[in-house]
Amino acid sequence: MRAADIGGVHIKYLHHCERQLWLFARGFRPEFLSAAVQLGEAVHETSYRRDSPVDLGAAQLDHLDGAHWVHEVKSSNRPSDADRAQVVHYCFRLHEIGVPAAGGILKYPKTRRTEKVVYGPAEQEQAVADIDRALAVAHQSRPPSRRARSACRGCGYFDYCWSE
Repeated sequence: MRAADIGGVHIKYLHHCERQLWLFARGFRPEFLSAAVQLGEAVHETSYRRDSPVDLGAAQLDHLDGAHWVHEVKSSNRPSDADRAQVVHYCFRLHEIGVPAAGGILKYPKTRRTEKVVYGPAEQEQAVADIDRALAVAHQSRPPSRRARSACRGCGYFDYCWSE
């Protein structure tokens, strides 16, 4: 795996659970069977249908507006560090190809909330550090430790981590 292979999902998993990232990087994808993931896809498909996704190879963002703001639709109730890191990663990738992304707008349709994340030099440094950290986790020979069971509720990887 190379730095160019790190996408938004890798970064979100890095901030949520390193074990989840490690499994995802190896092609393990049980999250598509998860009711929470299916709910997230339904929320995404029924919210902001006029927006067009932007494919950046390893990363696919929900929408980029004319003022270069990345728009991301989330199914959760509230913003998280993982959501912020993911949108910063998208801004970083856009800057790499010459698109001066101003930042991201995280949209939470279930609670009708939005959060704006401005992209600047500190966010660029964080994006580079996140890519380096994601690569380090992905290249480990053994999976990282699992989180506390209570933190895993609703995770598509739950059965892998907790069945014994």
